[in-house]
Amino acid sequence: MATLENRIKDRIANNELAIGLGLRFSRTPDIGRILATAGFDFAFIDMEHSSLTLEKASELSIACHDAGVTPLVRVPGYEHWLASRVLDTGAMGVVFPHVDTPELARELVSYCKFPPLGHRSAAGSPVQLGYQPLPMAESSELINRQTLVVVMLESPQAIENADAIAAVEGVDVLLIGTNDLCMEMGIPQQFGDARVDAAMKATVEACKKHGKIPGFGGVYDEEHAPRYIDMGMRFILSGGDLNYVIAGANQRARFLRGLKV
Repeated sequence: MATLENRIKDRIANNELAIGLGLRFSRTPDIGRILATAGFDFAFIDMEHSSLTLEKASELSIACHDAGVTPLVRVPGYEHWLASRVLDTGAMGVVFPHVDTPELARELVSYCKFPPLGHRSAAGSPVQLGYQPLPMAESSELINRQTLVVVMLESPQAIENADAIAAVEGVDVLLIGTNDLCMEMGIPQQFGDARVDAAMKATVEACKKHGKIPGFGGVYDEEHAPRYIDMGMRFILSGGDLNYVIAGANQRARFLRGLKV
């Protein structure tokens, strides 16, 4: 029997946080081993807000597999062919932005899951299983179980529909895109606002009710993030490659500029 590791699912099953890093500027396979060394569970390969191509997303996904890090790809739209192609070329899950309704969530699941859960087309020996020529019934069941469908809640409408979206079979993670949600609410970057608290609570409650994984991105400070984790958030997009490089570089530059010569 073939096996396939998904570190996100393993962490959640052990009541631990699953933490990931967003990749917008990283372009070489080294990033998989870097994420593993740094202690991250997943890579959030971002095709929505970057110039990453499908080919490059595939290279990064396979590199993450080899390093023991779970690769997810955020796609820029809802086209079924894009979701299926990132899965066929290495992703362990698809992140869909701006999912406001259960009807849309149900359609997106159908792109990502093999029958009977969805209508994803079978492409033969999958990269996720090392191209092993397994019986299709075995490989499709295993990949369905380990592949994640992550839907992003980024508007008040999405939060209102959180319970109905969480009830959709095949949806695995409800991920609040906090920056976009705050923008839609007219409170940019006001992560401590009561409306953000309410959105987080509603999403956690919906996920608990339906056995799904609640998460958030965009909140990186040490004041608000712990509070939302205390509420029950478990899938944490902890930052992005550009943010980390700038933060580290700024800190070092300030140190060196502060030396007397």
